[in-house]
Amino acid sequence: MTRVLVPLAQGCEELEAITIIDLLRRAEIEVVAAGLDDQPVTASQGTVIVPDMSLDEALAQEFDMVVLPGGLPGADNLDADARIHDILKAMADSGKFVGAICAAPNVLANAGLLSGKQATSYPGFLDKLNLDDVTYTGGAVERDGKVITSRGPGTAMDFGLAIIEALEGAERRDSVEAGLVRS
Repeated sequence: MTRVLVPLAQGCEELEAITIIDLLRRAEIEVVAAGLDDQPVTASQGTVIVPDMSLDEALAQEFDMVVLPGGLPGADNLDADARIHDILKAMADSGKFVGAICAAPNVLANAGLLSGKQATSYPGFLDKLNLDDVTYTGGAVERDGKVITSRGPGTAMDFGLAIIEALEGAERRDSVEAGLVRS
């Protein structure tokens, strides 16, 4: 079974975190929501999320992808945690997927994983870094190789569906999307 780690930091964007977790679980992907510590996470809009386990516990396990929700100060808290940079680099070095939405693509950039890639983020985040070797597209979702990025809360569903397609194929993605009655 495909396994995805979703690290949750204090101040994460709950719409992004919950949408990603929900959609991946609908696709029968095993998701581990891991807090940076062993405390409940108070998200950016005040929603309290109880992680499945702590990041330290999760790091003892194997995953096929790591997906970072954005939000502030959540993305900054992820970026300040060396364990997040370490696992992102390990995933990339192993040829596995990494993803980030909203402000969290900055974490990928700071971990050196966007070099030579096309990527998107919440307006004013990646583009303000003036990264010469990153093509900022501003698109809703961008996939460049094993890196998937997205713009923000309004694109969280598209982002989750893109992750499902990358990990499980278009048929699974279409099946999950049909159940959502989006159109």
